[in-house]
Amino acid sequence: MGKSTFLQDFKAFAMKGNVIDMAVGVVIGGAFGKIVSSLVANVIMPPIGLLVGGVNFTDLKWVMKAAEIGADGKEIAPAVSLDYGQFLQATFDFLIIAFSIFLFIRLITKLTAKKKEEAPAAPPAPPAPTKEEVLLTEIRDLLKEKRD
Repeated sequence: MGKSTFLQDFKAFAMKGNVIDMAVGVVIGGAFGKIVSSLVANVIMPPIGLLVGGVNFTDLKWVMKAAEIGADGKEIAPAVSLDYGQFLQATFDFLIIAFSIFLFIRLITKLTAKKKEEAPAAPPAPPAPTKEEVLLTEIRDLLKEKRD
C-alpha cells in the first residue's frame, strides 16, 4: 500500500505542468548556453584576440612554477600555472549569456504587456430583468407562500 501511494504521489508531482515546463526550460537553457558559448568562442573572441595582438584568451596563463624535466627529457612534475585566460573566457560567456537572457525576458515582457492591452474588457453585466420577468417572479413567490 505504501509503495503504490508513493508512486502515485510521484506520478502526480511529475505530471504537474510546472515540473514539465521547468524540465523543458532546463533542456532549452542548456542548448541555448551551448549556442551562446559557441558564439563567444568562435565568433566574438577571435576578432577581440586579433585586436589585442592575436592572443587566444584561453591560452593566457601565469606559470608559477615551470615543469620539471628529467635528464631523459620526460616530465617529472607538471607545471603549476594560474589559467586566468579560461576564467576570462568563462566571464565573457556569462556576460553574453546574461545579456541575451535579459533581452529575451525584456521581449517577452513587452509582448505580454501588449496582449494585456489588447485583451477585451470584462464581459458586460447581464441586463436587468424586464418588467414582465419581475412581475412573473413576484407571482411565483406569492404562489409559493400560499402553498406553504
